[in-house]
Amino acid sequence: MPFWSVLYSATPPGPPFASSYKIPTKRLCQYLRRSPPLSLLSGEFTPANAILGRGVRLGSDCVIGSHAVIGADVSIGDCCRIGAHATVEGAAVLGNEVVLNAGARVGTPGFGYTRGAAGYDWIPHLSGCVIGDRVEIGANATIDRGSVDDTVIGAGTKIDNLVQVAHNVRIGPRCLVLAQVGIAGTTTIEEDAILGGQAGLAGHLTIGRGARLAAQSGVIGDIPPGATVSGYPARNHRDVLRQAAALKRLTSIISRLEKIASADAARD
Repeated sequence: MPFWSVLYSATPPGPPFASSYKIPTKRLCQYLRRSPPLSLLSGEFTPANAILGRGVRLGSDCVIGSHAVIGADVSIGDCCRIGAHATVEGAAVLGNEVVLNAGARVGTPGFGYTRGAAGYDWIPHLSGCVIGDRVEIGANATIDRGSVDDTVIGAGTKIDNLVQVAHNVRIGPRCLVLAQVGIAGTTTIEEDAILGGQAGLAGHLTIGRGARLAAQSGVIGDIPPGATVSGYPARNHRDVLRQAAALKRLTSIISRLEKIASADAARD
């Protein structure tokens, strides 16, 4: 049984979930400050001030927020929630149970230019943006459409607020991408990776399965599967801690050397 169905079920299931229903469902919803699951809502809700383009395919039990814009030929699966002022364009494809929070941007043209005689000429982005099932995208996060290949977000991945995902990036299933992470184009992030807040990733890299990037990591090279890295340039986290400890001791070492040099100079 899906988690949401268990959480909001009017009739509590038996053990081991029975102890979770001491709080009435209505109060529990208020405590979580979240609307009921879309799969339990009846029909679709699209306010009059939302805009749906030509050829939009909208699944069942979806909720479209106020002033949201769904561009032409976009496909949205069942039980999705599109937040207020969010936009989906570029013929993007969203799976089932996808959540876009307020102001999220999916399928926007990527940042790609070539140097021309009069300055920089924009490179058209003609590929798509594919969002897997149960993906959540935070407020004001941006997922660019691909230029030569689709931008892909794998099933179950959760993306925090103010994240930038550039063109052709491929993020595997069940990843966590925390606030203000920036991922440059054509980088691949394999499944179950965790990217700490404000981590910056250069383009055309591979982040291995289960890798963990600490907050503010500056990644300029590939990261092997299962590795934990931090710092700039990002490197083994234990090495970073040892280097920080050595740097902390360096001040006292320099002070002792200066005292020794002063004593030698006085004797001379």
